[in-house]
Amino acid sequence: MAVNPAANFSADIEGYIADKTLPLARRQLVAYQFGDPLTLPKGRGTTYTATRYNRLPLPFAALSEGVPPIGETMTISQVSAVAVQWGDKVTITDIAEMTIKHPLFQKATELVALQMAETLERNTFNSLMAGSQVNFVNQRGSRGALVAGDVLDSTTVIRTNAALETLGAPRYMGDEQTDAKMDVEGGGSKASSNPQAMPHYAAIIHTLVVGDFRSQADVRLAWTYSDLNRLYNYEAGEWSGIRFCKSNLVPTFTGVAQINPTAGASGSLATNNYYVIVTASDTQNQYESRIYQVSGATAVAGPNGSLSVALPSIVGFTFSVYIGLTSSPANLGLCALGPVQGPLAGQATQLAPNQTVVITGTGVAQTPPAAPATGITVYPTFILGRGAYGQVVLDNAKFSYLKNADKSDPLNQLRIIGWKLMYGTLIENQLFFARIESTSNLTTTFG
Repeated sequence: MAVNPAANFSADIEGYIADKTLPLARRQLVAYQFGDPLTLPKGRGTTYTATRYNRLPLPFAALSEGVPPIGETMTISQVSAVAVQWGDKVTITDIAEMTIKHPLFQKATELVALQMAETLERNTFNSLMAGSQVNFVNQRGSRGALVAGDVLDSTTVIRTNAALETLGAPRYMGDEQTDAKMDVEGGGSKASSNPQAMPHYAAIIHTLVVGDFRSQADVRLAWTYSDLNRLYNYEAGEWSGIRFCKSNLVPTFTGVAQINPTAGASGSLATNNYYVIVTASDTQNQYESRIYQVSGATAVAGPNGSLSVALPSIVGFTFSVYIGLTSSPANLGLCALGPVQGPLAGQATQLAPNQTVVITGTGVAQTPPAAPATGITVYPTFILGRGAYGQVVLDNAKFSYLKNADKSDPLNQLRIIGWKLMYGTLIENQLFFARIESTSNLTTTFG
């Protein structure tokens, strides 16, 4: 009996593509909003400088009769930020636009807008990581001392809140006066009966760490029986005068075993012992999220010395190699396989995985993130006071939609969608914010 299976007619099958495209994973953007909006006027360079007049010291003793005091010297402190230009683009051909089912130009416009917002968020987190006030859970001495089980707990949060209040970090919804005094006879401020108007600090917390914190018995009880009035996007709850906003764009750091280089003679390194740290950046957000332990000392014979580093085979990551004469390298290496243009041209960064790269010299000064213990992932939680940082804008975000022919594209074969923005994040006062570092008992895997 003759049988005609479907496979015989596969060439006559019309493929089906759904009209509606699938959604992207959600990004919780909260960090940029807490920065004070600052404007750098055009024609005044790229550096924004803010000035603070410091308090006068209090007098030590009472005045002597008829004798004037010596007096005090006024002092100022200044902080600066440099506005730099960020931007990117998507280029589409006319044939692609004519032949692809979904509207490519429209989709590119949507993706470019998302990219810009996420870039500002990522850059803000990178700036906040430069904060000098750090609390490690369980009073560990460093990031590398954290161990499994060192999750965010209420004691550490209370300790951080108390430290910020002791330092006088201003609170959101707080009194604008330099020296605040409650209206005792009037029964306190009028806004004190409104939970939304209560003075508070704000926190940005990783979505996994929210789960750890919520598991604390006292926090769980408070969040279960409180009627939370949310103020901010993605607010999870309030504890100890801090309102926690969750974000899945908070950077993380995972400790990985060291990579030891081998010495060679194809560069310009002088005779010495060299140390190397390798970091891996995820290709989506470009965070240096995998930090390899510092290598052992490798003896190089100069003056034409070099180091060969075998990079791991990990999909979705690029690598950077740091080099130094101590166990705390603070310079990128020089490498012919690094970027060919831009400020990091020729540096040992953005290196593809699964290859051996040759470090021929010492490059620009740049410090890698501190490594957690091998196998440990560390999550920062940021506790913010009002006026901790600002977003300095020199040129507002601009989008370009190029769809017409010009001299460089006379046949109108290309469509370009792009954005640019010139800005910088200014750390206004290091004392007005802090960072808590912890591990997590939770993971992103199911099962």
